[in-house]
Order: sequence, then C-alpha cells, then structure tokens
Amino acid sequence: MRVNDIITGLRAAESIIIGGQAKAAPSTFTVDDPATGQPLAEVADGGTAEAVAAVDAAAGAFAAWAGATPRFRADILRRAYELMVADADRLTALICAENGKSAVDARGEVIYAAEFFRWFGEEAVRTEGEYGLSPSGLARTIVTHRPVGVAALITPWNFPAAMATRKIAPALAAGCTVVLKPAGLTPLTALAIFEILAQAGVPDGVVNLVTTAKPAEVASAWLADDRVKKVSFTGSTGVGRTLLEQASARILNASMELGGNAPFVVTADADIDAAVEGAMVAKFRNGGQACTAANRFYVHSDVADRFIARFGAAIAELRVGPAADQRSQVGPVISARAAETLRALLESTVAAGATVAAQAHAPSTGYFVEPTLLTGVPADAEILRTEIFGPVAPVVVWENEDQLIEWINDTEYGLAAYVYAGRLQDALRIAERTDAGMVGINRGIVSDPSAPFGGTKQSGLGREGARVGLHEFQETQYFSVGD
Repeated sequence: MRVNDIITGLRAAESIIIGGQAKAAPSTFTVDDPATGQPLAEVADGGTAEAVAAVDAAAGAFAAWAGATPRFRADILRRAYELMVADADRLTALICAENGKSAVDARGEVIYAAEFFRWFGEEAVRTEGEYGLSPSGLARTIVTHRPVGVAALITPWNFPAAMATRKIAPALAAGCTVVLKPAGLTPLTALAIFEILAQAGVPDGVVNLVTTAKPAEVASAWLADDRVKKVSFTGSTGVGRTLLEQASARILNASMELGGNAPFVVTADADIDAAVEGAMVAKFRNGGQACTAANRFYVHSDVADRFIARFGAAIAELRVGPAADQRSQVGPVISARAAETLRALLESTVAAGATVAAQAHAPSTGYFVEPTLLTGVPADAEILRTEIFGPVAPVVVWENEDQLIEWINDTEYGLAAYVYAGRLQDALRIAERTDAGMVGINRGIVSDPSAPFGGTKQSGLGREGARVGLHEFQETQYFSVGD
C-alpha cells in the first residue's frame, strides 16, 4: 500500500478526534517529508476551542472509565497491542514518511511502542493496596490508589508511536482519560494509533487528539483548565521549564521527560568490538535523534586508537538515504533547521581544533546530515555541553577515572549513560558514580517498557514504564479506620 493511500485513508485534514468523532478545524497545516523536503499531508490545525472541547469529552467520560473494572481496561489494552502489531506495516510506512527514520528503525519503534499496551494491560489488573494496624493500635490503615483524572499528554516528533503509547497506556490502565497533542512535525502516526484504540474498544471520549501548529496555545489551554489533573510531557528542557512554570500556578501534577547529554565510556579493558557495536546503536539509532542517544564518547587512552579506527570504519560504511531504499540505515534529520544547526555545530567544533576522522556519504537533497566522527575534541568543547540530536560523534580521550567522572557529570542533564568495561565491578563503580537515571552497561540500549525510564537534574521529573509508570497517573489515598 502506498504512503499517499495510507494518508488519504487517515483523513488527515480531519485529524482532531474528540468524543470518538473525527473533526476538521478552521485551518490546516502542512506536514513535510524530511527525506525530500516536499509536502506530505495537510492536517487539522486545532486551537483553544478544540483544546477545550477535548477536555469536555475527557471529563465527561472519566467517571465511567475510572469505574470500569481493571480487567475491562486490561482487555482493551491487550487488543490494542495485538492490533498494533498486526498493523505494523502501515505504521512503519507512516513513521518513515513523516519522521524519516530508516525502515528498520521505524519497524523497531512500532513493536516497542506496542509493548507498552501489552505491559500496562498486564499491570492494570495487578492492583496494589495495603492493610495494617497502626503503631498505636488505635486504628487500621487501608492504603489504595485511584486515577488522578483527566491527563494532558504532549509528545515529541522523534518517536511518534512510542512516545504516545508510553503515556497513553499507563494513563488508561490507571483509569484516567486522555487529551493528546502530538508533535506538529509527526501527527499522522498518532492519528493511526487512535484508530487502533477505537478498534480495540476504547469508549468515546476516553482518548482525544488535538493536532496543531500552535502547540503553546493548546498546552496553555489545558494547563489552565481546572478539569485537567495531570500533565505528562516529553521534549526539550527549555519547553519543559515553561510548562512547569505554567503548571505551578495550579500545583498541577507533572511528569517531565526532558533533554539528555549521554556519555559513552570505554575503559582500558573493554571488548572493543562489542563497544563499537554498542556505540553504533547508541549513537545512530534514529540518526542520533533520541534523548538517550550517546552524545559524547570518552575512550581510555590505552584503547583509543583501536576504538577510533573501528568506530570510524563502521561510520564510513553507513548507508544514508530515504527509507524508501530498504538498504538505508540512517535517514534524514527532521527539518532543514535541524540540519543547518548540526552543520554549524560541526564547523565550529572543527574550527576549535577537532578533526573529522570519518564520515559517511549523504544525499544532497532532503534534510540529510553526514554521520561524522570527530577526534581531538577538547574536554571543554561546546559540542560536549550541547544535546547534539544528530549523527555526530565527538571523542575525548581519558586516563584518570576521577577526572572522567568530573567530565561526564559536568552537565545540567542526567538522563542516560553507557559504560563498556571488561570487569563488571569497574562498570558498576563508574555507573554508580554517574549522575544519570539510566546506565547501559555493556549494552547500547536502555529503553524497556518494564524498566523505569527517566533522568536526574534537568532531564526531568518522574518515571515512565515499569510499575512506577502506572503510579504517575494515580493518587494515593488512605483510610484510617477506628474500632
């Protein structure tokens, strides 16, 4: 099935879904194909009126959904998982078209995204509670959990399927109703997921979607609405700060998954082949456009030459191109602006003394940037303090572990990190000294629906996935019961 036919079937211009009904807006905005720079679809451009109407529907549906049995909610989420896996071809094509990532990366995202429906469907029936005698013996204590209420979910463009399901699934499992604003650069995948949720049996009004080219307007309307009890945002730290300022006016329950600046450490006794393999995944999955992407590489001086030679050779062999070419391993970056920013960062780093040690070829049309290995990077270079969000890998050589720890923790971010070491004890010691919420040890991937995803410092608040992901959409309540 051709992408144009898939998009036509989505009725993208009527992409606002409120109370189970697809609606148009007074105007539309254009979604581009980053592989060509050409228009892909026209999508409904919602504003304050649509944002409020979405909350109307979510608030109206909340009591019935919150009162539904855990098994009822779990069965719907399980069906959503099965439907999403069965629809993997269509979803993969949509992600490739609007996001630009390779077909392999896109299909991997679809399967990963579907897992959140399965995981939280299983968690929905594992209800928790506590009962006990108070220390004084004067009362019995009963602790329970209930859904927080209407949840406003705001997702980014880099994982248009997974970032939506990672929020929707726990919210629904907890008994919350949802209003979702996907990124304006990649709204089509969210629309397809909402079709799947409807097919799975989610009642009208439980999930509501507002596509928009005016994200601040929609988000502000939700954060100011007393009926919205939760905001969950994934995106840049700068936008997160703004949303937290707005949320503070209502003391609104907020979860924030923000920026990252992940170090990738290679010790003197690391398995170099394994480290290079992990580096290729940690750096170039989704073209480096991930908050968990390895951002800066710290390689021990004893193995630096070997690592750089093998890493550089692997980078030079990367096939860069549109997802339509099934051989492509790295696609374009998301926009012309992103490409310009990356090229400027490369030029300034080289001007400061770094060397381009290896580079892959990239097409000259579309928003493509050459995967690049930089060596001779000073430990205080600006690129090491910037979330690169693209296929550029700067390498710093280290010798002293205390100095290494100082370097890798010298950032406002603390989302992810990676350590490759021969001795597990060394890897764990470095991981324990690293100020990050997640550390991959001899592994280039940290994300897993069953594990708590989130960071420290200005990388965010709260966790997604695992059991704790469900708690993010619940309030704890206790009853003190007298004799």
